[in-house]
Amino acid sequence: MRLFVVLLALVLAGCATKVGRDGHRETQFDAKYLAKSEIDRIADAGRDEVYVSLMLLADKLYRRNPREWKKVGMASREAALARLKVRSVPPPELEGRREGAAALQAFREEYAGDRVAALMFGLLTMADEAFEHKEEFFLLDSLDEQKLYNFARNLEIAVWKLGSARDAAGEPMLLSNELDPANRNLSFEREFGRSIGLLDFLSRVMADRNGRTVTRFTQSVATAIFLPVGFLK
Repeated sequence: MRLFVVLLALVLAGCATKVGRDGHRETQFDAKYLAKSEIDRIADAGRDEVYVSLMLLADKLYRRNPREWKKVGMASREAALARLKVRSVPPPELEGRREGAAALQAFREEYAGDRVAALMFGLLTMADEAFEHKEEFFLLDSLDEQKLYNFARNLEIAVWKLGSARDAAGEPMLLSNELDPANRNLSFEREFGRSIGLLDFLSRVMADRNGRTVTRFTQSVATAIFLPVGFLK
């Protein structure tokens, strides 16, 4: 009887419920879910949401700053976005830089490359490190709560830099939120905030799962540098 209960639990764990286009709920069996815990499914969903959010932000930045993809000879905004999805090799103008070193180039006065690509390639490679370069998570996989926490703080720094970094003429390095009182638009800040909240939630879940605590940093956002995400273990 006990064996039957265990087998029934495993079968139920392998069932995934989907809502069809007609609104009906359908339960399907997928063997891969036998190797996933509820936390693994949460990690899968959180990872997917963060990547979708980052690519949405990249698209929004390119729409507001079309000069950036044009200055490096990209044929279109879509081509520039496609380049960000292939992160095995950094864009040539970044000279091998990744993570924080890449993102910082977007806010350097002397940088002549695509500033949107620099910032978003930096953030996307931070995401790759925070999620251990995995697309799915299973029972034997583990995420590092400190990496997730550090990445969330880096997104906060990116938000601040987007709003404050100016060139020698006093113009924003990259256009993002519209702060005109007559046409206020904080969509960038809200989208970043959504990912920050997800990462902080995942960091807490993983800390509880791993029986560890997160080292919290206190620093002024105005003088903060991007925290390391990779090579923490």
